[in-house]
Order: sequence, then C-alpha cells, then structure tokens
Amino acid sequence: MPIPSRRHWVAVFVASAVLAAGLWLVPREHVTSNAPLPAELSDRAFWQMVNEFSEPGGFFRSDNLISNESTFQHVIPTLSQHAGKPGIYIGVGPDQNFTYIAALVPRLAFIIDIRRQNLLLHLMYKAIIEMSDDRADFLARLFSRSRPPGLERSSPAEVLLDAFEAAPGDEALFQKNLRAILDRLTQQHGFTLSRQDVQSLEYVDRAFFIGGPELRYSFPRQFGGRWFPSYAELMLETDAEGERHSYLATDEYYQTLRTMERRNLIVPLTGDFGGDKTIRAVGQYLKEHGATVSWFYTSNVEQYLFQSDAWRRFFGNVATLPFDEHGTFIRAFFNMGARYPSTTANGQIRSATLIQPMADAVAAVRDGRIQTYRDVIDRSQ
Repeated sequence: MPIPSRRHWVAVFVASAVLAAGLWLVPREHVTSNAPLPAELSDRAFWQMVNEFSEPGGFFRSDNLISNESTFQHVIPTLSQHAGKPGIYIGVGPDQNFTYIAALVPRLAFIIDIRRQNLLLHLMYKAIIEMSDDRADFLARLFSRSRPPGLERSSPAEVLLDAFEAAPGDEALFQKNLRAILDRLTQQHGFTLSRQDVQSLEYVDRAFFIGGPELRYSFPRQFGGRWFPSYAELMLETDAEGERHSYLATDEYYQTLRTMERRNLIVPLTGDFGGDKTIRAVGQYLKEHGATVSWFYTSNVEQYLFQSDAWRRFFGNVATLPFDEHGTFIRAFFNMGARYPSTTANGQIRSATLIQPMADAVAAVRDGRIQTYRDVIDRSQ
C-alpha cells in the first residue's frame, strides 16, 4: 500500500529519533548463566515464572476458548524443517499452540495472552492432559462424558471425536472432573488460585461440557456461530498436502504434548504483546540460559496492535529476544480479499497462515519499512 509522502517523512523522523536515543534497536549482549535450560521445571519454578513474568490481565472482546483459524497447520511442513533443534516456542491464544508444540517439539514453550482467562484455560488443559493416559481419556475429561467403549490408542481422531459427539454430557461427571482439575492444580502442584480464578476456570470447563466437540470460537457466552469451525473440525484439519498434525491426530503427538505438560515445560503467562514486562522477562530468562526463540506464533494480534502505536512497543520487545536466522513469526491473516479467500465453500470464516523471519521483521521496523499492518502482511509469505 503506497504511503503518502508526508507520512513517510514522519516515519523516517520517528525511526531516526529511536535510533538516536539508542533504545530497543541496539543489539543486546547475551548474558548466559552457568545453568543450562532445565529439562523440566519444578512446580515451584513453574509457578514462580507464571507469577513473576506475567502482567495484569487486560480485555479482549471474546472468550476465545478455541481457535477460529482453519489453516494454522498449513505451515507446519515448512516449520518442521528446523524442528528438533533446541529452540523455544512462544505463542498466544488457546490450544492451537498444542498442535505447533507437538509437531515442532521445542525445548520450552511460553503461551502469552492478554487475558488471564487464557492462562486458566491452559492450566485446565495442563491438569486434564497430565491425568489422561491417552486421547480418549483426555476427551472424556475435557467434555465430561463417559468414555465410549471400543476406543483404542490407535483409534483415528475422527473415530474418537464422533464417539464423543454421540456421548451425552453428565453433570455429576462434570462436577467430579472439575474437583479433580482443581485438586491437581492446587493440592498436587501447589499452585495458588484466587476465588475469581476458580470461578473463571469453572466457566471455561463448563463451556467445554456444554459445547462438546461442537464448541466453536464465539463472542461472550454464545456457543453458536457455525461460520466458525468447531473443536472437532479443527482437530481434523490438515496441512496443504492433506496431512494431519493436530495434537489429537495420533497417540504419538498426544504423548509428546503430555510429556511436556508433565515436565512443566508449557508455561502460560498473562501479558500484553505491547506491554513492558512479559516478553522482555521471557527474553531475559532465555538469554540467561543460552536459549533462542525458533517460533513465535502471533495469531492476528498484530492487527490489533496497529490500531495504536502498540506495534512499535511489540517489535521493540521482540528485538530483545534471543533469536537466530531460523527464528520465525507465524501469523493468522483475516479479511484477506482476492489474494486469500476469506471463506470456505460452506461459508465458514477462513484465515490464511503466513510466516516471516523474525530478523527480517525487526530489521524492516528498524529501517522504517513497516508502518502499517498491511506492510507486515505483505512481507509475510
């Protein structure tokens, strides 16, 4: 999109001022401690990280209990070219992060979201995954339904989801599962939850009980809206070649995720991408342990950041992270127009999933080549 000359010169002035001030664009020295990145975190270290790295919770217009992105698996084959290297994953939002984590197998993952409810959603998932030996047990606890007979570790994902769609919900089982989740978090792990936290976690858990596999992304307290994909549909999505990578696609994917949860290696944080604490705290921790960020999934958060100057603070925060030439942004793009079709054949809202080297984005901001959200998208592929 062409930039009016006046706006261009304003942008150049701002960029020059930032450079002159020597703010976030100055390369930072990597300070490493004697301790390598741990293979697992103690409960105390995990909870200390959650509390010390987090910022106060903020507002978002939707509960966002599951994703509304139908193509987030399309980039996994490309991202997997560097999977297995000792990289760190940072993401935002609900459980689509699990699919990336299970496929890419990072050493450590941080989920940063402005809503504290998202942190509690991930704590709910943590407890359920830890307690569930296989995918069928996981779905039984997630939706508070008795496990249908005949389901095996090798059962295809569609068989599992169809079976639980047909199974009735059980209020008594829901209450039992909720108590087990809270006991797991507070008694076994020793995490401290406020009364408001418990109420929010119960609200999230009940949403999955009510919605079942048909639960969809929705605005507050609405579980309809068939223009968004359901939980089951998202679990059955594929990459562009028709390969499934969701964390429920195979037992192997699920067990990878479960191992990371049981080792406290998926750390949910409350934080604003444009804030002054959380991303920088993560970066400092990684520098102290000689670790680098390989993947940063932003969903479409940048679209909101560009509604103010928060995008400048975000990229300033990103510039403080340790990353190398393999560090990659993963983005969801809506309102696509001709380049990316915005709906599927049945009218569901569709996103395009794009990637960009983190170094390229930081350099483009530094040089004044990014001034709008469209600039970000145009530099992605």
